[in-house]
Parts: sequence; C-alpha cells; structure tokens
Amino acid sequence: MMRGLRRRVGGADLAAVPEVRHALREMLRHWQERDSAAVAELLISELVTNALVHTDDGAVVTATIADSRLRVEVRDFVAGVPTPPAPERPVPDDATHGRGLALVRSLADDWGIRARPVGKVVWFELNGEAA
Repeated sequence: MMRGLRRRVGGADLAAVPEVRHALREMLRHWQERDSAAVAELLISELVTNALVHTDDGAVVTATIADSRLRVEVRDFVAGVPTPPAPERPVPDDATHGRGLALVRSLADDWGIRARPVGKVVWFELNGEAA
C-alpha cells in the first residue's frame, strides 16, 4: 500500500517546519518502525528548514511510503546545489548552521540532490528499519 503527503510551504515561514513534521508524524503513525519514524521527523525538519532559510520562494514537500520504504523530497525553486560538509571536515561545535545535510548523509539509508530545470530536489529514503 502506498501512502503519501504533499505540502507547499511558504518562503521564510519557519512555522511550517513543525507543521510538516506533525503531518509526517501522522502519516507514519502506522508505520512499523518507530525508530525510523523519529529519524524521518528529524531529517524532514532539517530539509524543510534549509529550503526556507536559503530560498525566498518556498518549497514543495512530498513523502511516500511504498513497500515499507519511506521517501521524502523537498523541492525548492532556486538554482544552485548545496554541498554538505565533507566527513573529514566536520562542522565546528560552535557553528550555528551547516549540520543539516551532514545529518541527512549520516542517518538516511539513501539520499541525494537532483537539479531540476527550475530549482532542485533534496531527498532521503529510510528502509523501515532503524537507521
């Protein structure tokens, strides 16, 4: 069975972050893996926050579950592809930003960034097993 979520979030509206996290939590309420659901909430918060902080045009958030695999995509409408910090160069402890994509890289089972004709999609997948 495939379940899904789709939300448009406005630019610079950081109140949308907990709203999207809550919507994902509701979608995942019957998902088998509670540990993976908690990771999914953290990662969607990071990606939505990045999209809202670094763009003015908002974003479209989609989440789907198929065959116990969760896929979350956050699409923005601004050119440019972010580069996560290299694992050998971690973000300094006193930095106030720069950890979002590093968290996604370390906790997701798979993830990536795909350029679009307008903007980009940053996505992650969790397998329904604790990450």
